[in-house]
Amino acid sequence: MSLATTSVAAGGARSDIETSTIRTISWRLIPFLILAYFFSYLDRVNLGFAALTMNAELKFTPLIFAWGAGIFFIGYFIFEVPSNLALEKFGASRWIARIMVTWGIISAAMALVSGELSFYVLRFLLGVAEAGFFPGIILYLTYWYPAEYRARFLAAFAIAVPVSTVIGAPISGLLLGLDGMMGLKGWQWLFILEGIPSVLLGIVTWFYLTDKPEKADWLTSEQKAWLAAKLQAEIATKQAAKHLTLGQALSSPKVLMLSVVYFGFVGALYGMQFWLPQIVKAFGLSNAQTGFVTAIPFLFGTIAMTLWARHSDATRERVAHVGGPLLLTAVALGASSYITDPVTTMVLLTIAAIGVFCTFAVFWTLPTAWLSGTAAAGAIALINSIGNLAGFGGPYLVGWVKEATGSTSTGLLVLSLLPLAAGLLVFLGGHDTKTEFGAAGQRK
Repeated sequence: MSLATTSVAAGGARSDIETSTIRTISWRLIPFLILAYFFSYLDRVNLGFAALTMNAELKFTPLIFAWGAGIFFIGYFIFEVPSNLALEKFGASRWIARIMVTWGIISAAMALVSGELSFYVLRFLLGVAEAGFFPGIILYLTYWYPAEYRARFLAAFAIAVPVSTVIGAPISGLLLGLDGMMGLKGWQWLFILEGIPSVLLGIVTWFYLTDKPEKADWLTSEQKAWLAAKLQAEIATKQAAKHLTLGQALSSPKVLMLSVVYFGFVGALYGMQFWLPQIVKAFGLSNAQTGFVTAIPFLFGTIAMTLWARHSDATRERVAHVGGPLLLTAVALGASSYITDPVTTMVLLTIAAIGVFCTFAVFWTLPTAWLSGTAAAGAIALINSIGNLAGFGGPYLVGWVKEATGSTSTGLLVLSLLPLAAGLLVFLGGHDTKTEFGAAGQRK
C-alpha cells in the first residue's frame, strides 16, 4: 500500500495542506506501528508452530495446548481497560514502550517452559504484559487521523496481523530446524529469537513515538493548525450530539453489542491461527513446508483487507463491510469441516481468512466514530478485552472438540458458529448503527 496514494484516496479533491499533513503523519507513524504490531502478533501466535514439536516433547494433550493458548487472553482481559487508561494518562511513547519490552522478555522466557504449570503461568503473564497494546494504538491513531481516513489507516496498521503469519510462519517452521543447537530444542529457539526484537523495538519506541500532534516537531505549524482544527471540529460534533462519560460509554448498549460482535470475530481469528499449523501439518508436510503453506491464507487476507478498507472509506459504508465478511468466514469454515482434500481445504480456509481480515480494520471505525477522549479509551479497551476472551474460547473450543472426536475439522464446524452469530448481530443491530454513524460512518 502506498501511503502517499492512500492519503488522498476516496472522498474527492483534497487541499494541499490536508494532503501534505496526512502524508507526513502516515510516513512517520504507520511503518513503525506496523513493525511493532508485527512482533506483537508474532510473539502471540508463534505458539501454533512451537506446538508442532513442543506438544509431543512435553506430552501436552490437545486440551492442555488449548488452555495454554487461551489463558493468554484471561490476563489480557483483566488488564486491558486499566492499561488503555494509563496510556491516555502517561502518553503513548512511554506506555507502549513499557508494553513491548515486557512482552518481549516474557515471550523469550517461553523457552523455559518445562511442563503444564510453567506453560500456563508464562502464557498468562504474556497476556498481562501485552494488555493495552492494540486498543492503545487504535486510540493513538484517533489523535492523528480524521474519521474519514481511519478505515484505510487502521487497515494499514492492522496489516501486520496477516503479514506476521505470511512472514512469520515460514520463519517459525525453519527455526524448528535449529533443534539441538547449543543444547536447546527448536521450539525454544523459536521463542527466544522471536522475542528479542520486541525488547529492542520497545526501547526505540520510547524515543521515536510522539504522544500528540502538538508535540510533533516534524509537522509544520500550518499542518498542526489544520489537523487541530479538523479533529476539534469532529470532537465538538460528537460532544454536541451527546457527551458520554467513561461510565456511560462502558455501559452503552452499542459498546456491549460491538463487544459481542468482536468476540465472534476474534474467536474465528485465533481458532484458525493457533490450529492451522497442525491442520496443515496433518497433510503430511515437513515443518518447513507447513510454514510456507500456512502463510497462503494470510497472504490473500492481507491483500483483501487493504482493498476492502479502502472500499469502505470510498463508499462511506460500515455495516455491510463488517457483517458481510463475518458471514463469509462462517460459511467457509463450516464448509471446510466436510472436506478431506488438502487443496480444497486450503481454498476454503483462505476464503475464511479473507473474511476475517476484511472485517478487522473496518470494525474499529465504529466505536471511534462517536467516542473521544477518556470515554473512547475505556470503550475501545472494553470492546477489545471482551472480544479477546474469544481468544480463549476459540482455540479451546477447537481443542475440546478435537480431544472429544479426534478431528480438528469438526472443531472448525463448531468454530464457524462464532462469526455466524457475530455477522447476524451486525445486520440485526445495523439500523441503530446506521442511525448513529450515518452512511459515511460519521454521526449525522
